[in-house]
Amino acid sequence: MNEATGTADEDGPGRGGGEGHGGGGSRGNGDGGADLAGLRRRLADFAAARGWQPYHTPKNLASALSVEAAELVEIFQWLTPEESARVMDDPRSAHRVADEVADVLAYLLQFCEALGIDASAALSAKIDRNELRFPVPSEPPERPAPPGHPGPPAPPKGPKYPGSRNSAE
Repeated sequence: MNEATGTADEDGPGRGGGEGHGGGGSRGNGDGGADLAGLRRRLADFAAARGWQPYHTPKNLASALSVEAAELVEIFQWLTPEESARVMDDPRSAHRVADEVADVLAYLLQFCEALGIDASAALSAKIDRNELRFPVPSEPPERPAPPGHPGPPAPPKGPKYPGSRNSAE
């Protein structure tokens, strides 16, 4: 059982049984329309009812978030790019992906709660900064050559960064 999210571990009972990430699906309507504040509240209530708050430290939550993200990566680890693009076509793999995404989101929301971070505001501010750092190019980006056609010429060989280990300096 993934204690912080209320889901069963991969090989445990309930994996794939539609259990909600908040301890009991009776409050969830399955439409995906829950807001972040409501989900944070449900997760906090779930943990509080089980006395898990002492374990929900920023360090523990960051570690758990990393583990769950790694479990998501594991699903895609040996897939080709084409296979990975079709992973949601298979109901079993689609359910695994959705479960891991839910676990990652649950731990991220709990991490934000522990540190007083408004996830929506933080993301909005980050997008604002990225829009300034990476303005829309005045010309459309080059498209890769279609299969069977030569692409653009290869970049010149040589050191990428002066003074780095791969440079001649």
